[in-house]
Amino acid sequence: MRIAIPHSLDRDEARKRLREKAARAADKADGMASVTTSFTDDDHMIMSVTSMGYTIDCGVELAEKELVVEVDLPASLGFAKRMIEGVIREKSGKLLS
Repeated sequence: MRIAIPHSLDRDEARKRLREKAARAADKADGMASVTTSFTDDDHMIMSVTSMGYTIDCGVELAEKELVVEVDLPASLGFAKRMIEGVIREKSGKLLS
């Protein structure tokens, strides 16, 4: 699943915010999930979220005018696709706010 979240930040500011907030992503999960993040370069982050026995791996790309989240959604969670997409949109948008 591909989710694009538009932003209006310049690239340097977007990078700064993404790094700062990604470091606190696990704290924001409020014990509901385990979150790990790592950066492969300035504009690409890998995120893994584990909750309720599922692990969802995500790739996050910081593009010029959008944050693109690629999610490897297990088939067994297909029924919850819209809900998961909504949570990703909400939380990913906050990474740059």
